Amino acid sequence: MTSLLVIAKEPVPGRVKTRLTPPFTPAEAAALAEAALADTLAAAAATPADRHVLVLDGTPGPWLPAGFEVVPQSGGGLDERLAAAFAACAGPALLIGMDTPHVTPELLAPALDFDTCDAWFGPAVDGGFWALGLADPDPALLLGVPMSVPETGAVQYERLRAAGLRTRLLPRLRDVDTAADAAAVAALAPAGRFATRHRRLSNRAPVAR
Repeated sequence: MTSLLVIAKEPVPGRVKTRLTPPFTPAEAAALAEAALADTLAAAAATPADRHVLVLDGTPGPWLPAGFEVVPQSGGGLDERLAAAFAACAGPALLIGMDTPHVTPELLAPALDFDTCDAWFGPAVDGGFWALGLADPDPALLLGVPMSVPETGAVQYERLRAAGLRTRLLPRLRDVDTAADAAAVAALAPAGRFATRHRRLSNRAPVAR
């Protein structure tokens, strides 16, 4: 049974996308996070998988489409929470976050095919990673990886290689962390919810470049 996992925080002001403030207010940053999450979930929902799972810190809202199983995030650091999400899967799994609203089913679908590899890795522009797919979801592959630092992606990728996994790469994508990221990502997918909300809010808040 193949699982497509989205790990996310409930878009609550002051708890999400705090690096967007300023120029955006906490409420506006949360609105952008909600739009990013909605776009990500829509792309995941349109990607064929046996299970679509939202691994959520918080409570589901109207942004959640039908067809998703919702499970709470575990406690601990991000490496522990990612490891726990994989540990709950009985078969191959692909995990993505909520920070790449420009992701598409065309990007995700190949990473659910493990016929010619053991792992998929999606590097992020900031040095992290936006996607990780494992044919055998071993939580030990993630535990202890330093998260949210410039070398996160390199350390995680080396973990896969050191384990002898045949690893294929996905395209490098940009996460939405800063206002400059938000503007760049909105330009990449101008028809999405995120881009639409970003345009509306940017008319009121000068976005840092």
